[in-house]
Amino acid sequence: MEARLAEALDEINRALDTGEPTLEIFSAKAQIQFELEMYEDAAQSYAKLLSMHPRHANANLNLAVCLERLGRWQEAADFFEKSAEAQPDRLDSRLGLGIAQLHLEKSDAAAESFERVLEQQPDNITALFGKAVTLQLQWNFDEAARIYESILAGNPEFEECLINLVTIGMARKDHAMIADHSEKLLRLRPNSQTALEGLATCAFAAGDYDAALRYCSKLVEYTPESFDRWFNLGVAEQKTGNLEEAARAYSEAVRIRPDASQAYVNLGVIQQESGDLTQARAAYEKALEIAPDQFEVLHNLATVLDKQGSKDEAERAYTRILAKNPDLEEVWFRLGYLRLERGDYRGGAEAFRACTEKRPRWTEAELNLGICCWNMGDQESAGKQFETVLAANPNSIDALRGLAALAVERNNLDQALEHQARLIEKGERSPELFYNTGLLLHKSGQLSDAEHLYREALQERDQFPEALLNLGHVLKGLGQQDEARDCWKRALEQKPELAESYFAKSN
Repeated sequence: MEARLAEALDEINRALDTGEPTLEIFSAKAQIQFELEMYEDAAQSYAKLLSMHPRHANANLNLAVCLERLGRWQEAADFFEKSAEAQPDRLDSRLGLGIAQLHLEKSDAAAESFERVLEQQPDNITALFGKAVTLQLQWNFDEAARIYESILAGNPEFEECLINLVTIGMARKDHAMIADHSEKLLRLRPNSQTALEGLATCAFAAGDYDAALRYCSKLVEYTPESFDRWFNLGVAEQKTGNLEEAARAYSEAVRIRPDASQAYVNLGVIQQESGDLTQARAAYEKALEIAPDQFEVLHNLATVLDKQGSKDEAERAYTRILAKNPDLEEVWFRLGYLRLERGDYRGGAEAFRACTEKRPRWTEAELNLGICCWNMGDQESAGKQFETVLAANPNSIDALRGLAALAVERNNLDQALEHQARLIEKGERSPELFYNTGLLLHKSGQLSDAEHLYREALQERDQFPEALLNLGHVLKGLGQQDEARDCWKRALEQKPELAESYFAKSN
């Protein structure tokens, strides 16, 4: 009676050691153990009491409460049910039974238990709350929310109602509802993680990533070993442009959950955007190791390999993508370009032809297809592709170059000159263009025009021994021997072996 419970328990234990145990002594012992939060010992005492007096008025109920505190829900439910059967008017037995059934995920049975209480006490807050929880578990969100709101009307600080209303808002994706109850909950409990999660969800939905970053940073402080919270922090950092911090957050996420493929993907994207291609590659490869059939990740990896100069691996990655997604014209284009670069003209032509089939009038693909055909020796197909490009884009310098080169190969000097003249008209001033056009004019006997173009080539590139050599031949033909010898001398100085071979031919 003086609240000296530990001493009282010692007295009772001495009495039990020295005398016959009585119901009153066991009952008192169990009650003191319960008040001392010695729930395991109290449960044993109530069980002993029931073995002595199976119809004891309160032992079943008290034992059930002890088991409830210990989290032994099935045993608790069994004794709550026995108590309710023995004393049908004891509402606390029905309430305890309903709560235990909720923990056992028996929502229908729990709903029935709470209804039995509400039949006698319609305003019983615990039963109303329990009923709302059962409705929420059954996805009857409207009715559950109505009950929670009615409870809050009389008790606005009922924290569990606010928490559950936030949860319902999350399930509904009702951001106004989430924000309203999260703000109320945060005013009531400033460090509420449920409220912070709710507000972070609303911030992400509204695109307010600065706010999302604040809430996610706070949540990570509270639970530094939570994968989801590090991941969400990474998203917030990424959206606000803090790439280094985003990478750190995603790195923490994969530390906690090494099998989280999406976290590796996001980490790879950050590293790729930051220019750290080696780490990006490692992250993408890890993501694909966990989940191989991720097209976008494989595409990102192929792009990284391409930029790194790992052309063979990039080509294999593009080929893997197309094996499952053959309609991706951009991937076909990149594959064609890699094949063209390494001299696989037949493979390049196959890829660029796929591009033109999937996207008609794709001039870049048509041009590259023409280049592949040309290198394969298929002059007719190459010419058709260059003409198609030129018809679509009369200003295409590359198509004109291709047609001019084909005309030279076919010894069609007039056509070659026509194309090269158009190139010069369009402002092309490459030394090679002037030189090649000069050669054509030279061959056709138009020496003065050839001289002009050789000089143009040398103006663009003064160290051009072939242009000097041929300018010398043209000047010789025009009777300007001294200047011709000067050109040959300069050509010899720049590239003796090439110049000498020309002199041998000219002699």
